[in-house]
Amino acid sequence: MLLTKLLRGTALEDQVAVSDREITGLTCDSRTVTPGALFAAFRGSRTDGNRFIREALDKGATAVLCQTPPAGQDGPWLVTDDPRAVFGQMAAHWFGDPGRRMTLIGVTGTNGKTTTTYLLKTILEQTLGAKVGLIGTNQNLVGHEVLPARRTTPDAYTLQALLAKMEGAGCSHVVMEVSSHALAQGRTAGLRFRTGIFTNLTRDHLDFHGSMTAYRQAKSLLFRQCDSGCFNLDDNSGRLLIRGADCRVVTFGVNQRRAEIRARGIRLEPDRVRFLVDTPQETLPVTVPIPGRFTVYNALGTLACCYDLGIPLAKAIQALEKVPPVKGRLEVVPVPAPYTVVIDYAHTPDALEQVLADARRVTQGRLLCLFGCGGDRDKTKRPVMGEIAASLSDLVILTSDNPRTEDPEAILDQVAAGFPRGFADYHREPDRRAAIALALSLGRAGDVILLAGKGHETYQEIGKNRLPLDEREEIASFFQKSKV
Repeated sequence: MLLTKLLRGTALEDQVAVSDREITGLTCDSRTVTPGALFAAFRGSRTDGNRFIREALDKGATAVLCQTPPAGQDGPWLVTDDPRAVFGQMAAHWFGDPGRRMTLIGVTGTNGKTTTTYLLKTILEQTLGAKVGLIGTNQNLVGHEVLPARRTTPDAYTLQALLAKMEGAGCSHVVMEVSSHALAQGRTAGLRFRTGIFTNLTRDHLDFHGSMTAYRQAKSLLFRQCDSGCFNLDDNSGRLLIRGADCRVVTFGVNQRRAEIRARGIRLEPDRVRFLVDTPQETLPVTVPIPGRFTVYNALGTLACCYDLGIPLAKAIQALEKVPPVKGRLEVVPVPAPYTVVIDYAHTPDALEQVLADARRVTQGRLLCLFGCGGDRDKTKRPVMGEIAASLSDLVILTSDNPRTEDPEAILDQVAAGFPRGFADYHREPDRRAAIALALSLGRAGDVILLAGKGHETYQEIGKNRLPLDEREEIASFFQKSKV
């Protein structure tokens, strides 16, 4: 493709320093450079792509996109203050801008993104008869075809390739999780979303963003790319984001009477939630077969989106009543024991507090909480999560959750620092397999055992290795061994 076509609509569209030339590929990984390719050099938190420009040129790169050309080396250079955003737009052009011919819906927020996208996919398929693509944390879906997901939101090139595949497969709609990392790094540049949904903002990713203000500002970037935005009015950040939103606004909530889509009469049951939803036109009963208060907000955000899209809410609610469970989100694992085992992805203070509060409402016995905190990530949330677990659980089991390159014992020390003085109702087992077996062995009739943090993940990151670990398999193995 000609370079001028790739630069169309970017900050470099009028740059005349680089002659028009044919580009045979795009990459931001110097290891994959082939003759004629364009290499994008990004400055990251761990690696500076500028270090690999010489390697890329030696391999035959035709042009280099970067922020600062290295001294003493000949170009050709494409210089911009934001090479990630430009690369995102170029990737869209490379694949023929597939997003323009599909209805894109983006979901951002700390918690609830995954469940919201699954709810929306179900509704769009059942109410419109549409073939729907899904991009997110658990997996990517092209209709019913499953593709693995390494990141919540893929890098720009992979994202555009995925959208092109979805268009080619006949998808008319795409629902996708849009992470704050992706927005800050320009991965969605070149896309226009029909609707964006903001779920909530709670403490997370401060190792990357540095502050909650910067975290919120990253989330706000989505709504510069949207025709409409659906905002959680109960969330303080939602109210702040509305002020700067450059799109039509639809609001939802429980506690704010001025929300356009509002829930009341909420009933939390062990396997579902029920509530009434008020809109400017009608009041309708809603049942969603996923437990937990979070489900109310996820359903409200979904219904607000449907309202904005012009989908009759009565039909959308009928579809909600049939949604399947979402893997790793308040997932009840059947066990041959008189207690309940729940797997949930809760790995932030707010998410852990919410899921424990929901579990407390339905347990007939004790509440056992097994959790840990990820290594090489925000350390400040560790004692906070320790305090929450100790205050809401009858028994805490501290264990590892992707310790990565940190010492697992040191992570547990920092979590335990949040326990109240004298708190002794806990066990400490850094080996997550052994910790799961311990939790199951301690269960009594009527208890709820919560395995928090891993959710859909089927691995454990230890050092620089990703090792297999599926909590469902560990649970099954425990009961198989207990029969012997």
